Amino acid sequence: MSVRTEILGSSLLITIDRPQARNAVDAAVARGIAAAIDQLEADPNLRVGVLTGAEGTFSAGMDLKAALKGESPEIDGRGFGGLTETQTTKPLIAAVEGFAMGGGFELALACDLIVAAEDAQFGLPEVKRGLVAAGGGVIRLPQRIPHHLAMEFLLTGEPVTGARAAELGLVNRVVAPGEAAAVALQLAERLTANAPLALAAVKKIVTAAHGVPEADAFEAQRKEMAQLMGSADVREGMQAFAERRQPVWTGR
Repeated sequence: MSVRTEILGSSLLITIDRPQARNAVDAAVARGIAAAIDQLEADPNLRVGVLTGAEGTFSAGMDLKAALKGESPEIDGRGFGGLTETQTTKPLIAAVEGFAMGGGFELALACDLIVAAEDAQFGLPEVKRGLVAAGGGVIRLPQRIPHHLAMEFLLTGEPVTGARAAELGLVNRVVAPGEAAAVALQLAERLTANAPLALAAVKKIVTAAHGVPEADAFEAQRKEMAQLMGSADVREGMQAFAERRQPVWTGR
């Protein structure tokens, strides 16, 4: 299998498993990631997904050899790797070791949080091949870091280390090599302590508020809050606070 999944508590560890190809994304990987995301979304006991790559490499991006044979690394409606255009309700954390190049970087950008080894390599080298980073790179990167820094990535195609990515604000945690997945899973456990409906609402509001007038953003937020306030989890959260105990979330 090109993509493995493992349930660890309330988290789903999703591993791209093509180390012989530096975990490059072909059609099978795209289908595997899409299936893993479906598993995450469908299982109410799973709260967070962690995406990583096998044997010290996140992903070298699109498998050019497979593409030359006519394979597509995209899935209609879901984007590159079955992920970059997918709307998920549950948080995703990228755990990056080694190369996150081209589409690999774009998979990480599609996640909500990024944990990276200090010596990881992030880059969008598509211009060196006559292409552009069309899996979300040219769209998302200028939204995440200042314009001129994003343009340096996109126009030079040169990579930066995980440590430098953290300095630019692209990475949540920088860790020693080999520790990214473990730290990402620890971070996932912190998220799973929170109400799943609230986590989903945060994601929806952030997405709805991007690039729209403030009044429209607040209107979108009001709609989400109206649904959230009617949930059993909100009542449970308030009751648990009053009773000085940990809440027991049901996702309802």
